[in-house]
Amino acid sequence: MNGLTTAQVAAAKTNDVPRRSSRSLGAIVRSNVFTLFNLVIGVLWALVMIFGEWQDGLFGLVIVANALIGIIQELRAKRTLDKLAVINEAPVRVRRDGREQEIQPHKVVLGDLIMLGPGDRLLVDGEVAESDGLEIDESLLTGEADPVHKHPGDQVLSGSFAVAGSGAFVATKVGTDAYAVRLAEEASKFHLAHSELRDGVANFIKYITWLVIPIGALLIYSQLRHNTDFGTAITGAVAGIVTMIPEGLVLMTSIAFAVGVVRLGQRKCLVQELPAIEGLARVDVLCLDKTGTLTAGGMDLDEVIPLDGSQPVGDALAALANVDPRPNATAQAIQAVHPAMPAGWAAVSTTPFSSARKYSGADFGPHGNWVLGAPDVLLDPGTHAYDKAASIAATGTRVLVLGRENGTIAPAALVTLRQRIRPDAHETLRYFAKQGVTVKVISGDNPEAVSAIATGLEIPGGDKAIDARTLPEDDLDKLGELLDANTVFGRVTPQQKRQFVSALQARGHTVAMTGDGVNDVLALKDADLGIAMGAGSPATKAVAQVVLLDNRFATLPHVVGEGRRVLANIERVSNLFLTKTFYAIVLSLLTGVLGFMFPFAPRHSTLVNALTIGIPAFFLALAPTMERSKPGFVPRVLRFAVPAGVICAAAVFLSFWAAGGQVADRTSAVITLFLTTWWVLVLIARPLTWLRVGLVAAMAALFAIGLAIPFVREFFALEPGDVGNDLVAVGISVVAAICISAAVKVTGTLRT
Repeated sequence: MNGLTTAQVAAAKTNDVPRRSSRSLGAIVRSNVFTLFNLVIGVLWALVMIFGEWQDGLFGLVIVANALIGIIQELRAKRTLDKLAVINEAPVRVRRDGREQEIQPHKVVLGDLIMLGPGDRLLVDGEVAESDGLEIDESLLTGEADPVHKHPGDQVLSGSFAVAGSGAFVATKVGTDAYAVRLAEEASKFHLAHSELRDGVANFIKYITWLVIPIGALLIYSQLRHNTDFGTAITGAVAGIVTMIPEGLVLMTSIAFAVGVVRLGQRKCLVQELPAIEGLARVDVLCLDKTGTLTAGGMDLDEVIPLDGSQPVGDALAALANVDPRPNATAQAIQAVHPAMPAGWAAVSTTPFSSARKYSGADFGPHGNWVLGAPDVLLDPGTHAYDKAASIAATGTRVLVLGRENGTIAPAALVTLRQRIRPDAHETLRYFAKQGVTVKVISGDNPEAVSAIATGLEIPGGDKAIDARTLPEDDLDKLGELLDANTVFGRVTPQQKRQFVSALQARGHTVAMTGDGVNDVLALKDADLGIAMGAGSPATKAVAQVVLLDNRFATLPHVVGEGRRVLANIERVSNLFLTKTFYAIVLSLLTGVLGFMFPFAPRHSTLVNALTIGIPAFFLALAPTMERSKPGFVPRVLRFAVPAGVICAAAVFLSFWAAGGQVADRTSAVITLFLTTWWVLVLIARPLTWLRVGLVAAMAALFAIGLAIPFVREFFALEPGDVGNDLVAVGISVVAAICISAAVKVTGTLRT
């Protein structure tokens, strides 16, 4: 029972488990360099360099840009995640050389004697050596919700956590041999969980790839058949194929996610799963646990109100507060006034506090059995003590009853505790109300006390509290109706918190759950987005997707805002890239079927795409926005990109045909292409803040400067000398812009 010696520790196997916060440098480089896009573009670039002019190979730089930007951004996110992951690691208490000490999880070794208390997460497998009312929740492994009492000799598994009592176990399997690590070996590798955004982008790319193959083949055949100049035919075909590929869409999506992780990391917010960024944007219901979220950690003993003058209230209260070697917040508040166990009050047996029981107790031999807990759990309604406790709780004060147990509870005193309201709670709650996020206050505390706190914080509907013990247990639909209609819920058990999340999700809500205690673990795991406080239990932080390391409730608006920024901007960027894809597909089909020359060369598409898509997309992907994301990302983008792309293609083809349809007439097509896609950029950039106005104006100015400077004109093969053709191109572009605006208005795909 003294644990390992220093010499034994040095020779033992360590708990070496790779972190899953990020992948290795080699994996990052490989994933950004060896992609299907880079392969296709690389082959097309080689063809242009062999059969065309080097200026038409500028699009090949996109391979370098994509790889470098992707690698740099992911490395930034990796460094941030790794640093925060270390901060988030809760130390492990072990007994070595006969004394207790705290060590980092990776320093645990085989055979270590590991100490347990409420909220401690089991990182390795082992065998129980000590147990003082130790209860282990194994629901994350087995699905069984009831805690399991553990006795010396019982096996415990990693991935479970202590909910009550205290004890110790000897590590029998560490590192990759531990049960939870083996169970999650595949899941623990770097991966992205389900994400509608990323799945949507992947689907776009999959379908476009299948379209590129036959359309590209048709285009190559058409250009070779109708052009005597082999080099011109190849470059024309390459221009169409390259433009069809949304090469920057995956990059911009990855950048937006990575930058979101870094930005939140700077606010001491650890995003443990990258798709959690997306969940932040979709949240419309936020379930808050009162204790530790609306109220600051810790409490102060306020008053002890005797109910029976013949009872040793002070000694009994001090004894119960000091009986547990790992006191909870309530016991710590009492210990501040009663720091020592009174003489002669040794405990014969104990019942540790748990969220399900809502009381703790101990048998003190000749002094009798004493309990401390919730009045509405321990006392009968209608009694003097019950009514007095209820009247005090209605003021927002936390009330406990101290009683002697001998078949029934004889109340000896009421104990009141002062809770500290977080100073940032008012402002944060007002933010969520303004943003249309519904707040639900869910607590295991007395309903009247929770209601008083909610009312003081001006939460809508906070004056009416529901006692969760009166809620239906088996009717999820009815439970969902009550949750939608009410705001404050008291006496909620850990299992009910989980049911609340399921009921709200069943009604179509995207639910975020905050918490810091062991009783929040199951609900955090089931919620669309679990948010744990940094000062919370290790088990809570282990299952949450987001951890507020600085324990500040005021960080939540920044968390939600970052998620909304990422999703709204990725949708904008997707509209840009897929408009390009669809106008390229339509142009390729028209030229392939009708036998025309392709309207522009690769260098033309490089110039226009850089000014209307590449550069603007980079800034739009990182711009601030507060739009809440809605489901239906894929159909919404298609409703915009398909008509916009078709109209752009028709305008470009018409301008090219009107100018004569020869190599010398491509400038008119390029002018039309720029003007129509620039107008698409204007529509997508809305609402037009000063920064966005500056962005779109700068792109137009750069194109105008390019037409005006002889060297640039020559480099990009632009010949804007025919005023008639150029004016026709401008006129066609204006009509096309009007048509695109009308299509956007009809489909309702963009907000003004």
